[in-house]
Amino acid sequence: MNEYQQKLYELLVKKNDKLSAGQAQTWIELLWEDFEATYAKAGREYKGSEMTERIVRQWVENYGSRLHEFVANNPKYKHLLEQDKNKLN
Repeated sequence: MNEYQQKLYELLVKKNDKLSAGQAQTWIELLWEDFEATYAKAGREYKGSEMTERIVRQWVENYGSRLHEFVANNPKYKHLLEQDKNKLN
């Protein structure tokens, strides 16, 4: 996890106490990769980690407190996001 992702992870942990540390890290990695892949598929020029961090930060700010609800509607990711024994609270 790079420095940008670490800061986002810390923000998500503060925003959502329903996620374990591992789940929060997985969410940040998934959101990061999804943005970069989507941006590339659209044929956009890569603007660097700073831009990716800015977009993912907006997502975490806006939706971070509800990310734990995502699994119920998206079983494709269930194995990545199931509750684990390392839950923070």
